[in-house]
Amino acid sequence: MKNEQKPSVEIFADGACSGNPGPGGFGAILRSGHRIRELSGCDPMTTNNRMELMGIITALEALKKPCRVRVTTDSTYVVKGMTEWIQGWIKKNWKNSQRKDVLNRDLWERMLKASGPHEIEWVWIKGHNGHMENERCDELARQCIVDYRAGGND
Repeated sequence: MKNEQKPSVEIFADGACSGNPGPGGFGAILRSGHRIRELSGCDPMTTNNRMELMGIITALEALKKPCRVRVTTDSTYVVKGMTEWIQGWIKKNWKNSQRKDVLNRDLWERMLKASGPHEIEWVWIKGHNGHMENERCDELARQCIVDYRAGGND
């Protein structure tokens, strides 16, 4: 009988966009015990919501085995999407309450797949309010945009 407890991981993520749409970046921090890993990326033409999603997706996809995950984000779009809206979207064949196609469906489907193996708690925090990890993720996201504009490749 194997009764192993899943590892606990904290994920913090943020997205940024210069223009909406425009060049965007995301930053994420994964923390498990004393181990910390930072991830970031850029898209030359995107939206803020897509970058918010990508920060979390990238962090979840980096996990190598099923975990207990606490995701902390300043995006009500992501938190409400995953905790309130997504099941209705799926039941309505990816239509929202106005019967229009759900925006960013490709990323919501990718988020669902990345979330699948994990037990996830979704936590919303107020952005730009001195939360250390959220501020760091914002820095990472904005640095990606700066690097992109300077000619760097994420």
